[in-house]
Amino acid sequence: MLKTNIFLFLKGVAMGTVNKIPGVSGGTVAFVTGIYEDLLNSIKKINFTSFKILFSQGFKAFYREINGKFLTIVFSGVIVSFFSVSLILDRLIEKYELYVFGLFFGMIVGSFYVIYYQLEKINTKSLIGVTIGIISGLSISLADSYNVGTSDLIIFFSGVIAISGMILPGLSGSYLLLLMGNYTLIMVDSVNALYFTLIESLSFDFTFINDPERLYLLKVLILFTLGSIFGLVFLSNVLSLLLKNYKTITISIIVGFIAGSLIGVWPWKNEDINGDLSLFIPDFSISQTWITIFNILIGILFVVLLERLANRH
Repeated sequence: MLKTNIFLFLKGVAMGTVNKIPGVSGGTVAFVTGIYEDLLNSIKKINFTSFKILFSQGFKAFYREINGKFLTIVFSGVIVSFFSVSLILDRLIEKYELYVFGLFFGMIVGSFYVIYYQLEKINTKSLIGVTIGIISGLSISLADSYNVGTSDLIIFFSGVIAISGMILPGLSGSYLLLLMGNYTLIMVDSVNALYFTLIESLSFDFTFINDPERLYLLKVLILFTLGSIFGLVFLSNVLSLLLKNYKTITISIIVGFIAGSLIGVWPWKNEDINGDLSLFIPDFSISQTWITIFNILIGILFVVLLERLANRH
């Protein structure tokens, strides 16, 4: 049991880590590691009925109803990654961006081996679903950036959009925040504000309450978190319903979406002064290219072996 819980926690860590990276989806990790449907069904149970149980039968019954142990372990991993592993990953991307994205590209390619067995059958319906997914994924990956502002309502809906990457495989919430022009405000500035606030509070230093900028960033984080919780429950209910009634077409679209989003993690790309990205074919005469290709192969191998290990147990 302890071993199972540790692996579940590590899956949460992996979800939280990659969800912070523009172009990579935490939902893809959940899908590949086999906890996707359990995650959706558990979150789906957080509804009027479960809250009725909370007030009539107490917290223990509520906790049991929503599969609380599973959710607690997974989201503990997500939270821990956000303030630890993801910070390490930020540093690695700063120094070795090409190699890190090579590894993630390989992991997503390898995930198709796993996802293939999720499709009950290959037919016209599933091929249409894959095509729709690919077109949708490419449309988002190739979209131009636009700034939608930073009003309270926009920040709230940014939370709904960002959490979509945790629920929808292939859809990067962080990448959507980049397109909206709010990535730095939410994922960097507000998170740093929370970190410094916690450190200062533990030292009984509450001078931040006189800092308007700090208070604004904390408000941004609160609105974003509320939007994320709303989006998490809403999207989980919708997707759980789709998987229950239209499993083949839903998984087909997810497969296509992941394929279409691959362009977002293509390792070889340039960024101009306006922040626009252009992809290119690497130079095979330099060692850097072959190291990246090696990382891609490692990523593919890691996911395939992980899936086989999971099936064996």
